[in-house]
Amino acid sequence: MTFLDTLCEPTAFVGARRLAVRLAGAVTALLLCGAGAQAQDCKPKIADALLTKPGTFVMATSPTLPPMAYADQKGVLKGLRVDLGYEIAKRLCLKAEFISTEYAAMIPGLQGKRWDMIDAGLFVTPERLKILYMIPYENLAISISTAVKSGAPITKVDDLAGKTISTDIGGYAERKMRDLNKDFQARGLPQMTINLFDNYATVYQALRAGQVEAAVSIDPVAKQYQDRGEFTHALSGMYATPGSLAFGDKAVADAVAGVMKQMETDGYLAKLLGEYGVGAAEGGIRVLGPNG
Repeated sequence: MTFLDTLCEPTAFVGARRLAVRLAGAVTALLLCGAGAQAQDCKPKIADALLTKPGTFVMATSPTLPPMAYADQKGVLKGLRVDLGYEIAKRLCLKAEFISTEYAAMIPGLQGKRWDMIDAGLFVTPERLKILYMIPYENLAISISTAVKSGAPITKVDDLAGKTISTDIGGYAERKMRDLNKDFQARGLPQMTINLFDNYATVYQALRAGQVEAAVSIDPVAKQYQDRGEFTHALSGMYATPGSLAFGDKAVADAVAGVMKQMETDGYLAKLLGEYGVGAAEGGIRVLGPNG
């Protein structure tokens, strides 16, 4: 057994007095134990040819949805999706890199190979499954927020009829609100006026400024705003659907699904979702997309 092997053993420090005379060599060897073992054991699970940047897993996110993804006062990205992205990159043996962008730019950017994965909880829809590979992992639903001191209360979906609302452009919430407008029209109810914004921060800013009567977002976002005392979480659990990670390449999606299945098995995924009060998507980790 070499000196380096001895140091890497859990019982290495039993002979501390014997090793003390070789302190400088011991420090160097201990550093090699950590770095060397990791380099040997952790081989990238995605080939550089499939990546936007060799050795790096580049992810698009929108840091405007606390607690799902947001930047703190120092500009450090935090939240469920950020934690998940770092863990995925770690298990893929790749360096993690996040690019902050608007939702409307995410799919075009993926198709243009500007990033390897969309880490923004995109809702799974039939239209998206025609062009993307998606891994459902979180179960999300739409929420309605109102000002703390608002006019007529919103206690059911039909109370939205005739209201002016805000939501994010191009998202699942916009689609469901337009579907709801069609339903209102068919039933002879006044339609909503839908104001669209680039992200949820501006969606709520419109409500804060009194430009709209209700903001449409997702449950964890609306709950956090209510917990901070800024808005009332009027309705929740509407149109529940899985949120996902999204990819342009099936091989990349399959590699990520592989490490996420490990997270299911070792309990990491359930623990992470539980910390943020988010439910797991039904059906377990799997890749959906153009090929079924």
